[in-house]
Amino acid sequence: MAAFCSKPCSRGCRSRKSAAGVLNRLKSKISRWAKALKRDVIALWLAARDPRVPLGAKMVAGAVAAYALSPIDLIPDFIPVLGLIDDLLIVPAGIWLTLRLIPAPVMADLRSRAETLAKPRSTAGLIAVVAAWLLIAVWFASFFAN
Repeated sequence: MAAFCSKPCSRGCRSRKSAAGVLNRLKSKISRWAKALKRDVIALWLAARDPRVPLGAKMVAGAVAAYALSPIDLIPDFIPVLGLIDDLLIVPAGIWLTLRLIPAPVMADLRSRAETLAKPRSTAGLIAVVAAWLLIAVWFASFFAN
């Protein structure tokens, strides 16, 4: 089968229409993934407060949810490549780890509750990220002062 043609033809090759279909399916898949990610972050926020969740899982869930819901990123998005790594790797990896620590029936219940909730605000997450940035700034200042 031939590669993409510039015009649709009767030879059985793929036209621009099928390329657009592939892009639409990809866009739809990414949209579903993003919605599931948002739902899981809210579910982790709920998990950090749920008595059925083990203490270690609560701590990890709280940290991941606080980081994901914080308006300030640990790595700002304006830094090329690195700024997007936290959104594309760190948060999903934290969710993955936390999902392994929470019992499946409890997580299913938390996900169903998260579907109906709006995005919560995380003051503790904001404070933690600002404190991390301040510690990094102090470390850099002391490092370069010597």
